[in-house]
Amino acid sequence: TEEIVSVFKTNVVNYEWEIIDFQRPEPKDLVIYELLIRDFIAEHDYATLIDSLGYFERLGINAIELLPVNEFEGNESWGYNPSYYFAPDKYYGPARDLKRFIDECHKRGIAVIQDIVLNHAYSQCALVQLYLNNLELSPWFNVTAPHTDYSWGYDFNHEAQPTIDFVERVLHYWIDEFNIDGYRLDFTRGFTNKSGGSGARDNSRIAILKRIYDYIRSFDTSAYLIIEHLVDDESEKIELGNYGMLLWDNMNRAYSQSAMAYLNDPSRSSDLSGAYYKNRGWTKPHLVTYMESHDEPWLMYKNLLYGRSHAAYNIKNLPIALGRIKLVAAFFFTLPGPKMMWQFGELGYDQELPESGYERTAPKPILWNYYDEPNRRNLYNTIAALIKLRNKYDIFRSTETEVQMRVGQNQYSRRINLSSDTLNVTIIGNFDVYDGTVNPQFQEAGMWYDFFSRDSLEITDTQAPIALNAGEFRIFSDRKLFVPDITTDVRIKNELSKPDTYTFIRNYPNPFNPVTTIQFSIQKRTEINIDIFNITGQKIKSLVKGEIRSAGAYQIVWQGTDELNIQVPSGVYYVRLKTPDFQKIHKILMLQ
Repeated sequence: TEEIVSVFKTNVVNYEWEIIDFQRPEPKDLVIYELLIRDFIAEHDYATLIDSLGYFERLGINAIELLPVNEFEGNESWGYNPSYYFAPDKYYGPARDLKRFIDECHKRGIAVIQDIVLNHAYSQCALVQLYLNNLELSPWFNVTAPHTDYSWGYDFNHEAQPTIDFVERVLHYWIDEFNIDGYRLDFTRGFTNKSGGSGARDNSRIAILKRIYDYIRSFDTSAYLIIEHLVDDESEKIELGNYGMLLWDNMNRAYSQSAMAYLNDPSRSSDLSGAYYKNRGWTKPHLVTYMESHDEPWLMYKNLLYGRSHAAYNIKNLPIALGRIKLVAAFFFTLPGPKMMWQFGELGYDQELPESGYERTAPKPILWNYYDEPNRRNLYNTIAALIKLRNKYDIFRSTETEVQMRVGQNQYSRRINLSSDTLNVTIIGNFDVYDGTVNPQFQEAGMWYDFFSRDSLEITDTQAPIALNAGEFRIFSDRKLFVPDITTDVRIKNELSKPDTYTFIRNYPNPFNPVTTIQFSIQKRTEINIDIFNITGQKIKSLVKGEIRSAGAYQIVWQGTDELNIQVPSGVYYVRLKTPDFQKIHKILMLQ
């Protein structure tokens, strides 16, 4: 034979499920972690992924959305080129391990959502192979996709009864056999046989998707159905959302522009208000908003490449770029409605995602060393604290929460006011690269508490502006909340060291030839000196002489030269940061 064949096994020992009554999180409470197993762990298997579940528990997410895991063509794939719909892909391990992974997730209160492709199939699929030479006879596929704007592989005809039967069998199988908690359907814009462009309202497509939703709910009344519905017509999205479906909602551009501090460019929207469903005219919290997904560039990649700067505040500087992710995260996880995050965004993953071609879907570096870097770990801890805040207090999830989102006159001063009968929260942020002020418009006078700094603030004038450094944010509440389990380096100014200390951040590259960038942070305004010494203790060069600098993170370049700008020889050198009351020494290595 040619192509792939199936394997039939008898007397298979059934998996004994330990969790048979898993209580799925309410849709409005979801914090979903989108995961591509191939690029998350080097072993790319379920067995190893089970060992990583503590990472997700500490982060606080309550759902994992797996990129397609049914058999797809090749190994190095995102999985959107499906071939066999009832077989777990061999690249990720056996079916029994997938079941055990789902069981272990359920033990930890984590739902598992399966991304699945029912818009199209690829040529290895047996349904395609049966009629490959005479596709017009196929009971399942269109000869060509009737929707002309987007098309991949072989297009399913969702109005044909054999396709309806096949889709229902697939959707029933994974819930019944693997105990998954629902689906994310890829590219549901294509679930139509209407000719021409597929962006406008399409009642036939609405009927197809409602039929699929009704079928799933006929045998599982709480299963999730998330759709990637990239149509232009908002009324179609709202109708499907009101029907009970959850819809992917891409906020990447707005949050990336905000992180990079490009807020006044009219050609690039940085408006975050669309991340709150009611601001879009929705009555149900069924928009799954996200800052990043597998289809968009990571925010950190754009921060480091395009971020704005002013004086020492440079978003292209790694510590400051990480601080900007904290800033936008504070204006993301606190908004009511389901949320999704893409893997390693919580560590400031910063690799490139090419626009097209093999490189786009090719394997990406698995940088678990990021988790061991203090600055990136602090971002992880900050996001974990924000998710815990969201999970613990209903005001961040309730449909009854009153939400106001406002920007200042220059677009860079932003606030969110969340109000309920039992708790009020005010979030303010300076999205500029300049220091500035934000009018918090506190809901009431009285005592307010800063979540991260744990400071209290007596408010008499609710309109009095609050000064914020560039990139700084605050989360205030009118009653004390839990104490976040996080070091002080996120408090108040997103700084990188403990109070009244001065810290070197690892220089790069190290070893170097002949240029290196030295990074450091200071926690208070002070006079600083930075000098280079050789291994005998002789001072080679002064990089900073008696400068007064404000609290913040900085970087400075050493060209590997002495005071006379003569190249120094290879060897070990020391850089010293000195203030009137403190000094810190860091070793670096130069090679030629």
